[in-house]
Amino acid sequence: MVSANQTASVTEFVLLGFSAYPNLEKTFFVLILLMYVAILLGNGVLILVTVSNSHLHTPMYFFLGNLSFLDICYTTSSVPLILDSFLTPRKTICFSACAVQMFLSFAMGATECVLLSLMAFDRYVAICNPLRYPVVMSKAAYVPMAAGSWVAGSTASMVQTSLAMRLPFCGDNIINHFTCEILAVLKLTCADISVNVISMGVTNVIFLGVPVLFISFSYVFIIATILRIPSAEGRIKAFSTCSAHLTVVIVFYGTILFMYGKPKSKDPLGEDKEDLADKLISLFYGVVTPMLNPIIYSLRNKDVKAAVRNLVFQKCFAF
Repeated sequence: MVSANQTASVTEFVLLGFSAYPNLEKTFFVLILLMYVAILLGNGVLILVTVSNSHLHTPMYFFLGNLSFLDICYTTSSVPLILDSFLTPRKTICFSACAVQMFLSFAMGATECVLLSLMAFDRYVAICNPLRYPVVMSKAAYVPMAAGSWVAGSTASMVQTSLAMRLPFCGDNIINHFTCEILAVLKLTCADISVNVISMGVTNVIFLGVPVLFISFSYVFIIATILRIPSAEGRIKAFSTCSAHLTVVIVFYGTILFMYGKPKSKDPLGEDKEDLADKLISLFYGVVTPMLNPIIYSLRNKDVKAAVRNLVFQKCFAF
């Protein structure tokens, strides 16, 4: 029987990352660095305009500001580690830092799932019950809703991280990933992980399954309401208020479903290619998606575009 104090023997983990593809590391370093800068700038500008522009002090843009801040936090919890791994020959992370990184990335992912469902609810009330919108989505309602999403995501992450890091790691300490991804870490333990598997399953149902169903039903009612609008112009205007959110939802959940739902190859010769593909998809989810969010909302939202233009105009005249 393995003693629990064997966990103390593991003081660090080795992140395999893209070390098997050294020729790609420099290219990925430049690409990811540029994407990270774009994430900070794009989401930073969105936060600035939603806070500084009084016309954007509405529930939808409050949630959008939270989403932008979340994307910055999510990428900051992993991208610096990824960039550092491209430059150092020995890609290690200490046990405590791995736990912190795991907690932050899981918390941000779970919180985003809840936030996207709240944004869907906001669009549902705005389009399907416009007369009740000021009452249902008052400041006294949407601020606690956003705060609750952060609390729920952080709580779920704390539970999963605690369950994972209390396990004994008495064998290989090489993580076949470029971050401390919880599933990759669980593969290294030498103890029974049935509790972790059950807990992860329940968490996935709550933070993935329930929000997907909630968003789907919301858009069924939204589309049904839009189709009942008599004029084509009215239908286009109504749909334009939720098209950006719908696009973000499709990109976010589509990447997750493709990443975890695609079948595994049984051909041993194709395992290396599949491993590289899995890492690239994970990288897309962790870096490209947060970069696309501000672009999608800027391109498909007239209010945001106008606010950004006004902000740039004011800064130019300030100099």
